[in-house]
Amino acid sequence: MRSAGVLMPITSLPSPWGIGTLGRSAREFLDFLAESGQTYWQLLPIGPTGYGDSPYQPFSSYAGNPYLIDLDDLAKVGLLLPEEYQGIQWSTNPARVDYGLLYQKRFQVLKKAVDRLWANNKQAVQCFCDKESYWLEDYSLFMSLKSYFGGRPWKEWPEELRHRERESMSQAKAEMESDILFWKGVQFLFFEQWERLKSLAEAKGISIIGDIPIYVAEDSSDVWAHSDQFQMDADLHPTRVAGCPPDGFSADGQLWGNPLFNWEQMRADGYHWWLHRISFQFRFYDVLRIDHFRGFDAYYAIPASAETAKEGTWEAGPGLDFFRAVEKVVGQRPIIAEDLGFLTPSVHQLLKNTGYPGMKVLEFAFDSRDGGGRTYQPHNYPTNCVAYVGTHDNDTALGWISTANPEDVALAREYLHLDSIEGENWGMMRAIWSSTADYAIVQMQDLLGLSSEGRINTPSTLGGNWQWRALPGFDSPALAKRLLRQMKLYERLPQERKGEKS
Repeated sequence: MRSAGVLMPITSLPSPWGIGTLGRSAREFLDFLAESGQTYWQLLPIGPTGYGDSPYQPFSSYAGNPYLIDLDDLAKVGLLLPEEYQGIQWSTNPARVDYGLLYQKRFQVLKKAVDRLWANNKQAVQCFCDKESYWLEDYSLFMSLKSYFGGRPWKEWPEELRHRERESMSQAKAEMESDILFWKGVQFLFFEQWERLKSLAEAKGISIIGDIPIYVAEDSSDVWAHSDQFQMDADLHPTRVAGCPPDGFSADGQLWGNPLFNWEQMRADGYHWWLHRISFQFRFYDVLRIDHFRGFDAYYAIPASAETAKEGTWEAGPGLDFFRAVEKVVGQRPIIAEDLGFLTPSVHQLLKNTGYPGMKVLEFAFDSRDGGGRTYQPHNYPTNCVAYVGTHDNDTALGWISTANPEDVALAREYLHLDSIEGENWGMMRAIWSSTADYAIVQMQDLLGLSSEGRINTPSTLGGNWQWRALPGFDSPALAKRLLRQMKLYERLPQERKGEKS
C-alpha cells in the first residue's frame, strides 16, 4: 500500500507557449515520475478559468481548460501551421504564467485550428458533441453569450437569458451558431489530447489524482443551467454564499462567494447533479480528491450581502447519506477527503464512516497560527491517510521555514532533525516518506528547493496566484535518481517494482 507521488499543476510545466500544456512537457514529466519510482501525479482542477485565474472557480465542472491544449500537437495533426503561433509573444517571463496575454491571443490561434477541425473531421466532432450534450450544449452557449456580452457574468445578462426563457434561448442558439461550434470544437481538442496523455500515464504505471472543488463559481454554466440546485432567490441571485470562518491565517475568515447548494432539493432528486459530476470526473482521473470534505458534514453559510466571513453560521450538510449515494453510482472508487480546516467530532466520524483517507499536512504540525499540532506530527499519522509537506494553498517547505514564527521553525528543526547538508526541504519530505502514511505526496517546488517564489496560491488574496512555472530541465535525471533512492529507502516504489533492492 505504501506509495508516493508529486503534486504538479499542468499549468506549471514549461513550454514555449506561455503555460504548461498537455503536450511534450507533460509526456516528459510522466517519464520523470516513472523513472523516480512514483505512483501518482496529483493535479489541480483542469477546468476553464475566469477572472482571478483560479482553477477552483471554473466556468464549468465538465469542460477542459483551453489554455492547456498543446499547439505543437495541433500542428502535428495538421490543424495549425507553425507560423500561426510560433511568432507570437506568449509570455514575458518563462517562470510565470501571464493569463492576460493568453486571454488576448490564445483563442485567435485556436479558432484557426477549430475551423480546420470542423472542415476535416466533422463526423468525429459531431459524435463527440452528441456524447457530451448533457453539459456541452449549455457550456458552449454560455461561453458564446459571455463573449457576446463582453465577458460580463450571466447575472448581468438580459432577464430572458438569465432565466433561460425558451424563445430567447432558441434565438440565441441560432444567432450564435458559429461561436457555439467554436467552443464545442475547443472541447473536442482538449478531450482528444487529454485521453492520449491519460493513456500514456496508464502505460507508464502512473495514476492521476484529480481535484474536484466542492463549490462551483456563480459565473458558470453549472449555476446558469441548474439554478434550482443552489440557494438562489426568485431573481436568481445567491441568498447565501460559501467561505470559512476566521482562523489564525485570516482574522476576517475567507469569503469565497460561491453560491451554496440547495441540499434539500438535491436530496429530493437523489443528488443527481452531484452524482453525474463525480461520475464524470472519474473519466479523467484514477483517484479523486474531494475539496473541502468537511462541507458535506456542515458548511459555513454567509449572507450574500456580508462584507466579510465573520457573519456566517454553520449549517448541516448531507452527511453520510450523500456518500452512500455516491458509492451506489460509482462503486468503491479511490477518493481522498480534503479534511483540513476547522474539524469537529462529527467530521471525524463522517471520515471514518466513509473509509476515505484524509490529509495530513506537515507544516501544520508546527505552525502555531493553524493550531493543528499533534495530529499533524508524523508519529501520529494513521496508515489510511495522504501525507503532504504542504499543499497548493501552503508555502513551500523552504518558504515556510523563512516566514513562520521562529519558535515554530525551531521546533520543526528539532523534531525533524533538519540540516543544511541534506537540505531542509529534503528533511521535511523525508519525514512524510518515512511515516506510516499509505500515501505521501510532495510538491514539485519542494523537490526543486524553491522558496516562496514557488508558491502556487495564497488564500484570500487576489493577483499573483496560480502563476508559478518550472523552467526547462527541471525534471532532470539527477533529480529522478535522488528521488528514486528515497522511494527505495522508504519502500514506496510502485507495486511492480517492490522487489528492487534498497
